Amino acid sequence: MGKIKVNEIEKHDASEITVNDTVKIDNITEKTANAGVQLGSALGFVSKTTTQMNAMSGMAAGDTIYNSSTGTLYTYNGTSWNALSASTFAFTLSYVIIAGGGGGGAQHGGGGGAGGYKTSHGSDSSGGGGSTLSTMTINPETNYSVSVGAGGNGSAAAGSNGGGLVGSQGTAASFNSVSITGGGGGGAYNGKNATTGGSGGGGWNGGNGAAGTANEGYAGGNGGGSYGAGGGGGAGSVGSTGAAQLGGTGGAGIASTITGSSVLRAGGGGGGCYNGSSPVGGTAGTGGGGAGGAATTSDTTVTSPTNGTAETGGGGGGNGTWNTVAGNGGSGSVILRYPNTYSIVLGTGVASTAGEQTDGSSKYIALTGAGTVSWQ
Repeated sequence: MGKIKVNEIEKHDASEITVNDTVKIDNITEKTANAGVQLGSALGFVSKTTTQMNAMSGMAAGDTIYNSSTGTLYTYNGTSWNALSASTFAFTLSYVIIAGGGGGGAQHGGGGGAGGYKTSHGSDSSGGGGSTLSTMTINPETNYSVSVGAGGNGSAAAGSNGGGLVGSQGTAASFNSVSITGGGGGGAYNGKNATTGGSGGGGWNGGNGAAGTANEGYAGGNGGGSYGAGGGGGAGSVGSTGAAQLGGTGGAGIASTITGSSVLRAGGGGGGCYNGSSPVGGTAGTGGGGAGGAATTSDTTVTSPTNGTAETGGGGGGNGTWNTVAGNGGSGSVILRYPNTYSIVLGTGVASTAGEQTDGSSKYIALTGAGTVSWQ
């Protein structure tokens, strides 16, 4: 069979096309269904958002559309739509991820360690002396998992003198493929040692501080041996050692400008103290750590421990005596920064205290809870 060579095609109307000014084709029906090629569009494809695409019906295998949500072509294979390339609207996102802080220990107990801390923003450092991590490439209309860690509980009041309890470890946190460790719990009197974590818990007055996790946080401080417990480790430094009538200071947190101004987060909890007539609880670590409590040798509370600050991953303060509760660790946070041409969509279970904020050409948001997020 010979071939027809076509130099010109002229469309007269929806039912007639002239080829090379001599061959006339009649009964041409322009496709007007939701799917497939549409005559008259710039590149020949119907433009649909992802929502519109998923709501379409009556497609046939091979139908192709342009997805205006992701900026790429999709082809229907007979059962589902499939992208022909990665999204051409992908953008770069930076983050700070902080796990929940550890709870303080009771009865000259150590301060709770701060939650693990990782960041990819600017030249900021991650916890424990870690470097800045790589930013993420995000595709619109795609779900990304997020989980924000709760703070660990401070040690409950013990049933009797000598029965101090170790603080609970904070809960881990994650975003997409990056996860971090909850802060370690502070140790407690009479051999109950601090636990490891993102940053380690402070040691009871006769014990050592626990180790932090590499590139997330530092170790807790040691107990002083004279009823002064060690401060919990922070993302930015080791907790201080306790001393006579003085609890150790919680380790310092780390500053980040991901929200447009410098903010310290992930400080360790101060150690508790039990001694003499004027004991002093350990100072809270800068960046949301709780202060340590203090009590005299007659079990009279001089100062009560305080909790780590919510959404900073700060460690809870250790307690001075056995008969009151130590400080709870602060909850963690996932903070995201991205171009202001996109808006985040929070899935079920994810929330934000302040919501989406604009800073110049970027937006940022601090998240709590667990679920998925996407962008449009």
